Amino acid sequence: MAKLNRIRIVLAERDLNNKWLADKLGKDQATISKWVTNTTQPSLETLIAIANALEVPVQELVRQEEFNQEK
Repeated sequence: MAKLNRIRIVLAERDLNNKWLADKLGKDQATISKWVTNTTQPSLETLIAIANALEVPVQELVRQEEFNQEK
């Protein structure tokens, strides 16, 4: 399975963890874990909320090289 998002990387860069993001978004830690391991992907609406919580552009959470290879 392709790794489509960089949530784990961005959390680590900011010295934050899954619990912090779960609390910030009002989501279960198991859900956050599935996102950061790329087991499942958040909806676009949720991805925007994650970007807002982390104070980064949405594009920073998406693996650009995956999309560039498809072109």
